Amino acid sequence: MTNTSLTLERVSYRLPDGTALFSELTEQFDARRTALVGRNGVGKSLLAKMLAGLLTPSTGQLQRSGRVQYLAQHLSPQPGDTVAALAGVGDQLAALKRIEAGSIDAADFDVLGDDWDLRQRLQTQLAACGLGHLTPESAAHSLSGGEAMRVALSGALLSDADFLILDEPTNHLDVASRTALIQQLLRWPRGLLVISHDRALLQQMERIVELSPLGIRSYGGNYAFYQQQKAQETAAASQHLERLKTDRKREEQAQRAQRERQEKRQSRGQRQGKEANQAKILLGRQKARSEASAGKLAQQHSLKRAQLSQQVREAAQNIDAAQQVILHSGAFNNIAHNVVTLTDAGLPYVSAPFTPVTLTVHGGQRIGVIGANGCGKSTLLKVLAGQYAPISGHIARGVHAAYLDQQLTLLDPQKTVLEQLLAVNTQAGEAQLRMQLAQLGLDARRVSLPCGSLSGGEQLKAALATVIYADSPASFLLLDEPSNHLDLPSLTALESFLNQYQGTLMVVSHDEVFLHNIHLTHWLTAGPQGWELSANAG
Repeated sequence: MTNTSLTLERVSYRLPDGTALFSELTEQFDARRTALVGRNGVGKSLLAKMLAGLLTPSTGQLQRSGRVQYLAQHLSPQPGDTVAALAGVGDQLAALKRIEAGSIDAADFDVLGDDWDLRQRLQTQLAACGLGHLTPESAAHSLSGGEAMRVALSGALLSDADFLILDEPTNHLDVASRTALIQQLLRWPRGLLVISHDRALLQQMERIVELSPLGIRSYGGNYAFYQQQKAQETAAASQHLERLKTDRKREEQAQRAQRERQEKRQSRGQRQGKEANQAKILLGRQKARSEASAGKLAQQHSLKRAQLSQQVREAAQNIDAAQQVILHSGAFNNIAHNVVTLTDAGLPYVSAPFTPVTLTVHGGQRIGVIGANGCGKSTLLKVLAGQYAPISGHIARGVHAAYLDQQLTLLDPQKTVLEQLLAVNTQAGEAQLRMQLAQLGLDARRVSLPCGSLSGGEQLKAALATVIYADSPASFLLLDEPSNHLDLPSLTALESFLNQYQGTLMVVSHDEVFLHNIHLTHWLTAGPQGWELSANAG
């Protein structure tokens, strides 16, 4: 283990509008394999850029020992870029090529350094990532998102950096590529920080660090240990919150009883004063004293209530459990009729052996669709949903289907969730729809915002609501990589939603943990012989 470390000392960061994203963070990242987790929007990517030296803290100090290699989650190769450039070694290989052609320019030797075998090492890394067919000169802009990420990862793993920082490295990778990446990271000998919601990857980490609005906290161990610790914390915080709510209720009851006793004393004193025929001036003074006493008591009660309510709010902030999702599933018919049948159906833009397709989906089946990138999984879902027509063969649909693509294009980013739900549901009133949205975790404030301003998890819930709570609810739900870009609480909420869904389900995903958690009945696998439907053995 090296002495490599990244150290935060009371680091804060403010957005350009002055909003504090995080404050007073103190933490050290050493050579242990570490994952940074937290809700979307909390500032994980900004913190990673700061640790890599790409951003400067607003306040505090950041110390780095050694060279840091950072890989962002969004890659945008430009026309003309090569695989070598995307891997971050374009300048070195260009210098090597000039030297091999006879250059004696000292600048070329300085750029290349001692990396005389760089081309061979890059080719070896590409082969290890399943991209052995590429060369350093291959065009980068023609690569798929998953291929571009694997090339960039090859360059990062090839580097002599003392510390690797990877932001969501498994997004867009298929199962085989994710497995290969995890094995490569396990062999990485130096410092590693990974931002990820991939639970299979998190399970291989040696430490989990969580960033939240409350600050930063380190948990020893892998994801299973982190889950256990979080569950214990949440249980303790929930118990503390309930005690505070009970104390507040008891205090309110005591205050009400005290007010009632005082009002009775005031009423009795005034009555006795009148019966004793006291002078008006004395009655006035008595009334003033009584009102002053009542005002002081009301002020004390108000202050006490405010203090207790503040304690309740602070305790509630310590509860970071995923909000329990309640789905009103409606009347989905799960009898074993044919939901959709493909007979020798040719898929557009897909080549053999993945076309043509013969497949029958029955009511109530829950099918996970798996296969390498490029085999046509998304295209198959679009054909089943009616967005694409088969180029040959036949398709027969028996139920209403809804397809949610990775970009959730069925949502209008300019309109609110409530507006879009009211447009497809003319029977339920607004109050009922608000209640159902709240039970999905979308409160009154969020449903009144444009969908484009919501988080990825909130947008997914909104899209699901518009197809499940429509006048004609979708009894066949087709989801394309729904877990991509979701934080851990949102993943848990999505799994809860899908486990309550009573219709027929087909899901494309490379997230094996997610697929396991939604209790599939069948697998549809794209293999060497084409598509094969098989029962899930558990």
